[in-house]
Amino acid sequence: MNYNIDNNINRKKTKQIMVGNVKVGGDATVSIQSMTNTITEDIDATVNQIKELEDEGADIVRVSCPNKDSTAALKEIVQNVNVPIVADIHFHYMRALEAADSGAACLRINPGNIGAEKIKEVVAAAKANNISMRIGVNAGSLDKNILEKYKEPCADALVDSALQNIELLESNNFDNFKISVKASNVHTMCSAYEKLSNLTNYPLHLGLTEAGTYISGSIKSSMSIGKLLSHGIGDTIRVSLTADPVEEIKIGYEILKSLDLRSRGVKIISCPSCARQAFPVIETVKTLEQRLSHIKKSITVSIIGCIVNGPGEALNSDIGVTGGGKGTNMLYLSGVTDHKISNEDIVNKVVKLVEERVESLND
Repeated sequence: MNYNIDNNINRKKTKQIMVGNVKVGGDATVSIQSMTNTITEDIDATVNQIKELEDEGADIVRVSCPNKDSTAALKEIVQNVNVPIVADIHFHYMRALEAADSGAACLRINPGNIGAEKIKEVVAAAKANNISMRIGVNAGSLDKNILEKYKEPCADALVDSALQNIELLESNNFDNFKISVKASNVHTMCSAYEKLSNLTNYPLHLGLTEAGTYISGSIKSSMSIGKLLSHGIGDTIRVSLTADPVEEIKIGYEILKSLDLRSRGVKIISCPSCARQAFPVIETVKTLEQRLSHIKKSITVSIIGCIVNGPGEALNSDIGVTGGGKGTNMLYLSGVTDHKISNEDIVNKVVKLVEERVESLND
């Protein structure tokens, strides 16, 4: 259902760059990224994982390039996927040069780790291949001089490192880049991005690094990334989880959907269930999530176990079910009551209606 959304988020308008065919910054939609965890030289495994991420809606995928074999493999990988690939480079400038020539759409580097002299060659390779870069500052790998100055990887240390790296690239007449200042601590990460946002106009890549396992990492990432986005800070995001990378894309979309910044797939509004429920809400929603996971179009479904809040939620839903009495429940279409259905029919009926709605949107 289409209805007016006022998310009250006044996004800061940053400089816009391109990562392949994806706009980052400016007035572009907040993009979602992930990173492969395969051995890059295993081309088939890496391509298959990137395609899984594409199917889940990834806008950009990063691939680690720690050695010459991996940058060589990148050439074939890029030719077999659709999303732009960011080459993750650490320390050795030659990997950046090789990745640029192999078709990477962006180079993720920490210029300070590469050195002032060698960065000139990396900039030249980026310009020659018309690709962008990401300055990747991380609390776990700050320069020795920065740590000596601040005594710990605090927000000010992250920002200082980012500003030094910005100056290094700008001194080489290069401004086609975005920046990240990641930490594993929510407060440090948020503070660093808030400070940096006030000091620069380059697009910001948000992420809480080493966030942890699926549940804890998802919560911490939602808290930190969501806070920054709600204040208008951030142009592209990655949720870092110790889990299947596909889950990172799913959580990324849930964060953006919760802030009305992106819409994709079925959005299920459901109650936690209580003694008033007229049908098994938890089991019903769990089954619906599984059976509707293939839907990519934006559709809102409300599944409410009783009449207390059900009719109100159904008003803003494409399809709604509200629990009634004696095993019958009310079905709503586009906010309007349609007919009653039994408990046993809820799942199949909702799935059928969603698929029909998608079919009509495709016509």
